[in-house]
Amino acid sequence: MDTNHQEKVLRDRWHELTARLRKIDTDLGRTRAADDEDRAIESENDEVLEGLGQAGEDELRAIDAALERIAKGTYGICARCGARISEARLAVLPQTPLCEDCAAGK
Repeated sequence: MDTNHQEKVLRDRWHELTARLRKIDTDLGRTRAADDEDRAIESENDEVLEGLGQAGEDELRAIDAALERIAKGTYGICARCGARISEARLAVLPQTPLCEDCAAGK
């Protein structure tokens, strides 16, 4: 497995998420409309943005953990059972700490 490639993929995604989270923070910090109806819509939009922000933060933590595993030389090894994580799984979900069986609860 080419961990250099995986590290680049992870770092690129980290930068993409960081930029997206900055935009979300900016949107959440904007001035509110004076109209009650507009404020209600903005409030609903803010809830969606907060959910996206939380998901982004969770993914950033997973990416940071994967980058740490690369640095330690344990990337691609299941954190639960110690088996190798398939390259196909890592190609789709490069930050995953679990093999398919452990992720499925087997």
